[in-house]
Amino acid sequence: MANSLWLIEIASPYAICYKPTKMFRFESLDIWKLSLDYADKLYDVAYLFPSEERFALSDQLRRAAVSISNNIAEGSGSATNKNFSSFLDISIKSSLETVNILFLARKRDYITEKERQFLYNDAEILIKKIRAFKNKLAD
Repeated sequence: MANSLWLIEIASPYAICYKPTKMFRFESLDIWKLSLDYADKLYDVAYLFPSEERFALSDQLRRAAVSISNNIAEGSGSATNKNFSSFLDISIKSSLETVNILFLARKRDYITEKERQFLYNDAEILIKKIRAFKNKLAD
């Protein structure tokens, strides 16, 4: 049903109906979609951290998670592939930051080893796909 929704523009005296389309380049990128899924999982994990971590480790994990997709989106608007590639580097670094935070969360017993390993694997897949995409840009 959501795909059949029509938007109505009422800025003019005549209502114009149109179907929403993907306007931005990043919306069609699998690495962006995957990074959103990864961030969603990390948000769930961060929510389970102790309340005293709300403005510390939990917040840092959420910020790093969002940074991954933000940099993919922002970089997709670059004028050159070289510039886009720089944003992808930041996405990779943010992914690695989440992995590091998850190691500390495990060390503090905020998550289980199984949870850490599961998210580690997700990060590894995401980073490999971002690198592959980055290499494709360089071709």
